[in-house]
Amino acid sequence: DNGIGIDARHLPRLTERFYRVEGSRASSSGGTGLGLAIVKHSLLRNGGHLEIRSTPGKGSTFRCEFEPVPTRC
Repeated sequence: DNGIGIDARHLPRLTERFYRVEGSRASSSGGTGLGLAIVKHSLLRNGGHLEIRSTPGKGSTFRCEFEPVPTRC
């Protein structure tokens, strides 16, 4: 994204329900802290996982990965 980045100490908790980083854009715009929790739950239910990388002052990358679906012949 083009945000300000997230301090590493917050990364492990970003997918917890209602967790919001104090002073973040979501705090000022009224975010609920549910978005990434829903994404993580949906991915886990479908064999995937969420990878979050962030550099303060530069931005963040959120990557969703899914297991390949077996093809039927």
